[in-house]
Amino acid sequence: MSPRRTPAVWRRGAAVLTGYALAAALAGCAGAAPDLEADAAAKLQQRVLEVTKSAAESNPAAALKSLASLSSALDAAAAAGQVSFKRHRSITAAINSVRADLTAAQAAKNAAAKAAAVKATPAPKPSPTTAPAVVVPAPAPAPAPAKVGKQASSGKSGREANKDRHSGKNKG
Repeated sequence: MSPRRTPAVWRRGAAVLTGYALAAALAGCAGAAPDLEADAAAKLQQRVLEVTKSAAESNPAAALKSLASLSSALDAAAAAGQVSFKRHRSITAAINSVRADLTAAQAAKNAAAKAAAVKATPAPKPSPTTAPAVVVPAPAPAPAPAKVGKQASSGKSGREANKDRHSGKNKG
């Protein structure tokens, strides 16, 4: 959706509100008891134009704010007796229809902005200082040295050396 093109939903909503405002203004000029007095029609039409302008600028948040202002103005005019119950109900129905369209447009705009933000965010790069820890096992304890007895190293085998040691023969 290009920023210059207005979505069909917004154009339709703006057209509906504008049509109601124009119809209300024309009805205010009728000779019998009006459904909508001329002063109230002019004020409401001004509010409708604010909604239409915001919707045409692809700004659903501002259009929703203007729509809330329009709804408040309509309720105030009805309380003052400037709008008949029948007219108030039909304009409220149109406001609710446009509000639903603008809310959907705002949700779509928020989702698109969120998707663009996620797409623009680079993936985190692994830090060179956070290399995985390598566990080095502790060295195994050294074996205990074997017991070495005092044996004469006369070149004789173990039995013969023991005989010499016990027999009292001392070679010197």
